[in-house]
Amino acid sequence: MKIGTWIPRAGLAFLLTAAVALGAGGSASELRDLVASGRLADLQWPDFTDVGEQVRTFYEPRTYQPAWVRHGKATRSAMAFIQALTLASAKGLDAEDYDGPRWADRLSSLGDSAPDSIVARFDLALTVCAMRYILDLHLGRANPGIYHGSFDFGVEGDLAGFVAHHLVDANNVPDVLDALEPPFDSYRCVEAALQKYADLAAASPIPSFPSTKKPVDPGSPYPAAEQLAALLSKLGDLPPEAAVPSGSYSGPLVDAVKRFQARHGLDPDGRIGNATVAELNVPLSRRVRQLQLTLERWRWVPHSFQRPPVVVNIPEFELRALNSAYRSELEMKVVVGKAYQHQTPVFSEDMKYVIFRPYWDVPLSIQRAEIIPDIEKDRSYLLKNHFEVVTADDRVVSTGEADDRLIVRLRSGELRIRQIPGPENSLGLVKFLFPNPYDVYLHATPATELFSRSRRDFSHGCIRVEKPVDLAEWVL
Repeated sequence: MKIGTWIPRAGLAFLLTAAVALGAGGSASELRDLVASGRLADLQWPDFTDVGEQVRTFYEPRTYQPAWVRHGKATRSAMAFIQALTLASAKGLDAEDYDGPRWADRLSSLGDSAPDSIVARFDLALTVCAMRYILDLHLGRANPGIYHGSFDFGVEGDLAGFVAHHLVDANNVPDVLDALEPPFDSYRCVEAALQKYADLAAASPIPSFPSTKKPVDPGSPYPAAEQLAALLSKLGDLPPEAAVPSGSYSGPLVDAVKRFQARHGLDPDGRIGNATVAELNVPLSRRVRQLQLTLERWRWVPHSFQRPPVVVNIPEFELRALNSAYRSELEMKVVVGKAYQHQTPVFSEDMKYVIFRPYWDVPLSIQRAEIIPDIEKDRSYLLKNHFEVVTADDRVVSTGEADDRLIVRLRSGELRIRQIPGPENSLGLVKFLFPNPYDVYLHATPATELFSRSRRDFSHGCIRVEKPVDLAEWVL
């Protein structure tokens, strides 16, 4: 009898099973070595030590068996995730960062006879790109702590566990990814606007509008009226069915310009001046970039709150009070800090107090730079403006005219100035406190005329609210 000339069926089954296991084992060995190296040359960004620890934590429990490949083919969830990576631009991200153009060739290299090295490299590439994409989609591409110290989030939660338990065998990958994005209506509006402007930018260049020596008023002749109407129709400011007179700036075109002006932070006066022309001439590609960066900033915002939040959009000069589903329930204009000099900081804190009829404790910097020069010009300035001088323990020293000795003590900081409560108080009749290192808060104001401006950066950093009573009712 010759050994090996006959193999029982059970033995055949064992050999076949062993062959499959050896194939997976080969991929596992390749994966283990690649993960340990922290580098995969196939990637757009080969060094993956940024997520290296999470990748190792992902593969160790599965003994480095491939997660995204079954029987030589990419799994259904892998295919869905690859589609998301190739369409990353719709989210304001760059598909190149996640190897978007490379996935077609990688998929074609798979198959029943694909070498272990191909399977391992494909699987690791998708895991690394998946983790990078999830972090970028959820928290943003840049660490916001670079720009705003209190927003240094870093890696949030169990990234490896999330990929393993929610994505590898997901029935609906898009739904899983949608849940990672900010839950705010404004974010979704920006996302829709990005797609619209990206399509417009790819279609055709916008016409260039000449500057004007003086503003074009409604009813005036305007040679570029038809080009203006065409652009505003594309942008959605002019209804497509609107009838626009040739060569005349009038009718629905004026209303469309007002809508355009309001959307771009200009006074919606309907006059075509140089500021309006400058905004009309901004390339659509730059608008696309603005929208991409806006989505990035939205991702820096905390995605959940223990209580319904009040959100101040600083460059928009708007406040929104959101409900538990993060839908807007109350909106109002705000005045924020002066750009580049006293800008309102970006941060997140819990509101602790609502104070009615507050004192205004004048900051020492304002006391020295602004109030003392006014006192030196008019010694009765304190009395006329309802100020009083107090000690560190709030004992009132003076409410009348200031002499030289009092001014010296004020300049040194030994004494400080505060404004008594009342309708003339700079904080109005209510302020909202959320203790923070910047000493910034929300408050009412007697200077209500500033809310009619389109650009509203006039404060020293604190935020003046247009409807303080409505906000107090909502908060309480």
